[in-house]
Amino acid sequence: MKTTIKVISVVVFLAVGQALAGEMVVIGNNNVPLMDTETIQKVYTGKFITVAGINVTPVGVKPGTSERNRFLREFLNQDEEKYTAYWTVRRYIGKGTPPAELSSASELINYVQSTPGAVGYIDEIELKQGMNVISHR
Repeated sequence: MKTTIKVISVVVFLAVGQALAGEMVVIGNNNVPLMDTETIQKVYTGKFITVAGINVTPVGVKPGTSERNRFLREFLNQDEEKYTAYWTVRRYIGKGTPPAELSSASELINYVQSTPGAVGYIDEIELKQGMNVISHR
């Protein structure tokens, strides 16, 4: 009986957590223009380092977070394993390094707002007035 109650509690908790999650949004420093999904894919895979003449610096959150998993799935059509493998090869052949990984959404927000050209992703529930939303899904 206790096991059943625990299982039901976990299922309800996960369902509520997903219900509270909003859209994934990509934010940029105030000098970063709007981007479509294809451009974001190219920025996060190191294929674009400038957008509309602006040098861009993508950042993300650490692996294993729900925000990162959702971003990889919704914007890059990848999972953690494929994304890590992609960057392992690119680094090996000298074609760049993966985006920096910050420890939390608040750290990412602070970095993006204070760094010209910075781009990052967050759940829309983290949005604050005045943020530059450059894309969403």
